[in-house]
Amino acid sequence: MNDRMILKTKLLDKLHEALAAVLPIVVLVLLLSLTVAPIPSGVLLSFLLGASMLIGGMMFFSVGAEVAMEPMGQLVGARVTRTKNLALILLLGFWLGVLITVSEPDLQVLAGQVQAIPNMVLILAVAIGVGGFLVLALLRVLYGISLRLLLFGFYTLVLILTALAPVHFRAVAFDSGGVTTGPMTVPFIMAFGLGITAIRSDSNASNDSFGMVALCSVGPILAVLVLSLIYRADGVDYAPFLVPNVGNSIELRTLFGNGLPEVMMDMLISIVPITLFFFVFNFIMLKLQFQTLSRIGLGILYTYIGLTVFMTGANYGFMPAGVYLGQTLGGLPFKWLIIPVGIFIGYLVVRAEPAVYVLMRQVEDLTDGAISGTSLQLSMCVGVGVSVGLSMLRVMLGFNVLWILVPGYALALLMSFLCPKLFTAIAFDSGGVASGPMTAAFLLPMTMGFCTAMGGDLATDAFGVVALVAMTPLITIQMLGLIYRFRTRHHVQPVEVADPYADLTDDAVIEL
Repeated sequence: MNDRMILKTKLLDKLHEALAAVLPIVVLVLLLSLTVAPIPSGVLLSFLLGASMLIGGMMFFSVGAEVAMEPMGQLVGARVTRTKNLALILLLGFWLGVLITVSEPDLQVLAGQVQAIPNMVLILAVAIGVGGFLVLALLRVLYGISLRLLLFGFYTLVLILTALAPVHFRAVAFDSGGVTTGPMTVPFIMAFGLGITAIRSDSNASNDSFGMVALCSVGPILAVLVLSLIYRADGVDYAPFLVPNVGNSIELRTLFGNGLPEVMMDMLISIVPITLFFFVFNFIMLKLQFQTLSRIGLGILYTYIGLTVFMTGANYGFMPAGVYLGQTLGGLPFKWLIIPVGIFIGYLVVRAEPAVYVLMRQVEDLTDGAISGTSLQLSMCVGVGVSVGLSMLRVMLGFNVLWILVPGYALALLMSFLCPKLFTAIAFDSGGVASGPMTAAFLLPMTMGFCTAMGGDLATDAFGVVALVAMTPLITIQMLGLIYRFRTRHHVQPVEVADPYADLTDDAVIEL
């Protein structure tokens, strides 16, 4: 089968995945609009166009991640580890963390919302936090340091600093841990970790190949908390989202057409640094053949197209629908209805997160199918559904998000000492994976719309939903691990990970 046929097959497979992920959300929103939550025709039309763009974007992104981003990360990780130069490995890891974080478009949005801290100060602080914790993650992998102890120590520090930080910054700090691990960074960081651990031949290599995203999610939280103590601002200003008034198809075309160039530029800024880094790295160390490079280049193009189409549909189609849906449900006499609706929407939305399928595939590949991607996805869906329901309850009752986050993280950390190590690493990675662009483009706007209808404070009541989305999968996936341990009646046997690159050239690795 030639490359063209293989690519066509991959596109069709990813199209089926995208349809299965997005169509249930479309059906649910249509049912709500026809029954209890009527949506104006312009907003509904924008939503339907956005849904079609999400499907196409997920298809291209998934193929691009598989063809380009994952091989790039694995090759860089494996090649730099072969040098056995610890200083080079750590320096490269730090700059990769900084470079990827500065390029993350979701972080730019968050920085613009935190008016009390200059944008560049916040972005650089978060980037340094990610870079530093990526170095820590590399040291953990290379020296086999316990992930459980690191997570316990750093999340304890997070909770202490949270108690000292201004109230308006607490939700922002936890939200920052989710937005920095977006669809652009997750595939590369996870594959980079896989490339690093593939050099090791010990029995714990499979356990240590996960957990890099988990640690990289802690750095931004600490960075924002420290900044809030330095700046000591009184509050955080958030501008409520304005639902665009689309009256006909021409105005719809104008809305998406005007937004497309901005999204294209944001995605270009996101993908160019990683691309330039890889090609410079290839020129110096990898020296791949032209055919291999051209295949990676095509995958990068697919990634760019997919992210651009996906984010345009999410920002201009799903976001207005989310805001209006939240406002409409908040205006009903039976406001409690938004809790079960939120649970169901949260359950469905995580299925449309592009990076979730990257995590599912890597877990299945690494464990040889011992942990199925379907069970992993189901655990994440349940966790995110619960988190959205809790978010809506929090908006209705107005209690502090820490009332959920503190006991939730305490339970997750306690469970990490009871369930298999591999499940703990996957669970804490999944928190960053689940809180992706769909959370920012649909769940958060829906919560903001509901909060506005209820007359609540956006900073203290609505924001924090990303933090909850990032927390609940830690519990549900570790529950899956406990069930797995109970059924097998013994510890999960670690999967032996031999070095797949030992007897192959870098070009041959890509051919695989």
